Amino acid sequence: MTQKLIAAADNAFLHLDRFVSAARIKAIGLAVALAGVVLPLALIGLLKFTQYEAEALQPLINGTPWLAWLYLVFGEVGTSALLGVVEILTAFLLIASIWSARAAILGGAIAALTFATTVSIMLVFPVWETSIGGFPWLNAAGQFLLKDVALLGFSLVILGDGLARLRAGQLR
Repeated sequence: MTQKLIAAADNAFLHLDRFVSAARIKAIGLAVALAGVVLPLALIGLLKFTQYEAEALQPLINGTPWLAWLYLVFGEVGTSALLGVVEILTAFLLIASIWSARAAILGGAIAALTFATTVSIMLVFPVWETSIGGFPWLNAAGQFLLKDVALLGFSLVILGDGLARLRAGQLR
């Protein structure tokens, strides 16, 4: 019975490409994933130029020993603006990665570093909701930061794709 059910499911899956090819589904998925990285970087990057965002960053940066130095060097508003410039530049590089292997490498690397940094905040910032028992229940900060794991993963995909295209001589 189980084998017949599995075979029927496989048959149904294989008929999906009558409507849309696997290659087309993959291309659409990559485009959506790219937009899913570019849009937060661009929009949140723009937000970094507001007092609202500069204030929202304070507990995250002050509470993270490897980021707190930024306030000493650039101040709160300067740090927020610096992060905004990096995020917007990265968004543009990721858009250009469609045509340029070098942009994919640089944009993917900066995005990966950006998201690895935000994910690392989870190591020192309280991310578990203690009012309902702690782990595995995420609080608002944990929910905000956890999504960056996926963004980090796709940034590494872009970086790897750029490196493969450069090695293959496909510079566009």
